Amino acid sequence: MNSNARWEAILKRDARADGHFVYAVRSTGIYCRPSCASRKPRKNNVLIFKFPEMAEARGFRPCLRCAPQDAGYDPRLDKVRKTVRYLEEHADESPTLAELGRMVRLSPYHLQRSFKRALGVSPRRYLESLKAQKYKELLKSGRDLAGAGYEAGYGSSRGMYEGASRYLGMTPATYKKGGEGVSIRYGIASCRLGRLLVAATEKGVCRVSIADTVGELAQDIENEYPHANLSRSDDELKEYLRIVTTLAEGEQTSESLPLDVRASAFQCRVWERLKAIPHGKTMTYKDIAEDLGLPNGARAVGSACAKNPVALLVPCHRAVRADGGLAGYRWGVERKRKLLEMEKKQK
Repeated sequence: MNSNARWEAILKRDARADGHFVYAVRSTGIYCRPSCASRKPRKNNVLIFKFPEMAEARGFRPCLRCAPQDAGYDPRLDKVRKTVRYLEEHADESPTLAELGRMVRLSPYHLQRSFKRALGVSPRRYLESLKAQKYKELLKSGRDLAGAGYEAGYGSSRGMYEGASRYLGMTPATYKKGGEGVSIRYGIASCRLGRLLVAATEKGVCRVSIADTVGELAQDIENEYPHANLSRSDDELKEYLRIVTTLAEGEQTSESLPLDVRASAFQCRVWERLKAIPHGKTMTYKDIAEDLGLPNGARAVGSACAKNPVALLVPCHRAVRADGGLAGYRWGVERKRKLLEMEKKQK
């Protein structure tokens, strides 16, 4: 279940999704099960977590109305949940896989496999993301670079810069300043899918998004990097816009663009496989996972698709469910359907 499918489940209060994830609301500090009858939250206020422990580690309280911690989670995941809880509580200690295995009475091999099947990443990668998230929060709260790095669990300045930069998308010093000093140009054009935004740094395209209005397109960049030098430059980016608009019209192009995106090694592997899917064709999440040597990794592939920041340039719309269903798409299932239809006509 990718991010769009989870959001649909929340909107529909789908009880079938209970026990698969919980959602937390920033404005209330409370987390709920998908079927909760409470007032529907705004999407930009919602955080999704696989387990209740993950939400509570971020300071959210369980909803008294729906009791999300008792939603009937798969008992086979109990040891994974226990591992998650331990990592959340001891991230600064950097426990090894062997230590985690002894704690839950599983061999390192079986723990690694079970954890990766459930969350799509290894315990080590999850630990790295925890440190980076804590570091990010500490920087936003005003802590100095060194103090935040030490408290987040980084043992050295080198580990801090290498580890955190992978998740922040820029150096810690730059992120602490809200992107100050980073110049991001963006251009906007119209296409059959709606309004299209292409944003780029001096290194390459950092975001491609699709929406109905100009305000929606620029909002997420402004929120993430409030002090970056954002400027609309349709003329300067006209070639970028032309190439991406061509793709948005369902047409094929041999032209490529430089990218400036941060991603985990696994996300890069998924995105490269997506780019290899022929124009006008689709591939199931399961088949993509099997191609990557992960027969049980369909969910992880879906998550990597949902986190793709450069729509169309990395064609995550060509990934479908095993039954051919379109599942979720960050920019709307109807856009995904229309895009695939246009691509098939161009074959």
